Amino acid sequence: MKPKILIVDDDQGTLASLSRALALEGYTAVTASSGTRGLEKLAEEAVDAVLSDVVMPEMDGLEFLARVKERAPEVPVILMSGQATVTTAVKAMQLGAVEYVEKPVGLDRLLHTLRTVLRLDRLQRENRELQRYWQDELALIGGSQAMAALRALVERAAPSDVPILIVGENGAGKELVARAVHDLSPRGGQPFVKMNCAAVPSELVESELFGHEKGAFSGAVAQRRGRFEQADGGTLFLDEIGDMPAPMQAKLLRVLQDGEITRVGGAGEIRVDVRVISATNKEIDTLLSEGRFREDLYYRISTLTVRTPPLREHAGDVPALAAHFVEAACRRNHWKPRRLSAEALEVLSQQPWKGNVRELRNVVERLLILSDADPIGAAEVRAALPAAGPASRPTPAPPSGSLRDLTDAYEREVIRERLRLSGGHVTNAARSLGLERSHLYKKCKQLGIDMREGT
Repeated sequence: MKPKILIVDDDQGTLASLSRALALEGYTAVTASSGTRGLEKLAEEAVDAVLSDVVMPEMDGLEFLARVKERAPEVPVILMSGQATVTTAVKAMQLGAVEYVEKPVGLDRLLHTLRTVLRLDRLQRENRELQRYWQDELALIGGSQAMAALRALVERAAPSDVPILIVGENGAGKELVARAVHDLSPRGGQPFVKMNCAAVPSELVESELFGHEKGAFSGAVAQRRGRFEQADGGTLFLDEIGDMPAPMQAKLLRVLQDGEITRVGGAGEIRVDVRVISATNKEIDTLLSEGRFREDLYYRISTLTVRTPPLREHAGDVPALAAHFVEAACRRNHWKPRRLSAEALEVLSQQPWKGNVRELRNVVERLLILSDADPIGAAEVRAALPAAGPASRPTPAPPSGSLRDLTDAYEREVIRERLRLSGGHVTNAARSLGLERSHLYKKCKQLGIDMREGT
């Protein structure tokens, strides 16, 4: 999408020339001949930046700037003036202008300034989005005794530099706890690097952790820093450490003891300063007794053990978690704010949540996609729960015949299921399938599906 720039100037020649110049550079120009009209334009449509003259009748550029910052503080404003003074420039910066340029405006300088301002604004917006993302994803939500105890333990553990082992079921929030410990620690401004030990092939674990030199093995076309080097000064989170291959456990133990790593194919040792937080969903006592995990490594990584409780042990937190996920998803996807009814929250609270908090979040986000209701009711919740989904229904045997027949049969079953889940709401069913409404109509006609089946 082309960046949209609002130009405010009482001189029609300036508006015309700047509009043409911006259009040639790939921008969309919106013009206003006064500060008052500029504020009206700002209320009518979103813009990416504002270029405004300073000397204008009725409302000068400084007053216009102040009002813009009241209404849309995140929009960058560049002021232009043929009567520039140091006092005016200082005042403009104090009011929030990002740049002050003199008239007659040199187009090359103005365009360079605009590109710089838009790039900086994009980075700032991405940073704000990232901060909101972490707030959404990492909040330790819940007023239960279990969550209060977990938060208290995290706060006590964070300031120290001891290794921590986090245990708990899948989806219970082990990575969330690790990130919270890091953020609250003195290392909070340094890198937080994570590695899922179960997701890395055993032959590549050493390279992933310690890095490698160019030519160390087939495919090593360049030197690569491992996770320990990437996390230097910060925290390394080793998820599913119970799945780490036995030979690597010995090498990891040595690094934790000495604080030095050697890249694969390298000769020299590299000093690293890393706090290690590990996690596993396996019974660590079983791993130890069966000889699948080194006892000396266990004691090295578990100075403190933190248990993340499964959701069934603090089911009273489900309403607060669900409401949080609704708010976060709406903000992240720029959807209109929604809420869950008391009856919907009651249905959610009664579920077993074998997938814990992760499963609850998935169900909530599915609800927001499939339902337009506000508040979302109990019926919509029941329709979105896994027990009401395709997994609970017997899967028909695929018909014999050609690949086309098999494909049509599968598409027919999926479309019927989505229509059922959406209560016959064609738009929602199409949206969940990633189709245009008209495309879904054509598909149904082609496959012989009665679109009233979902009602």
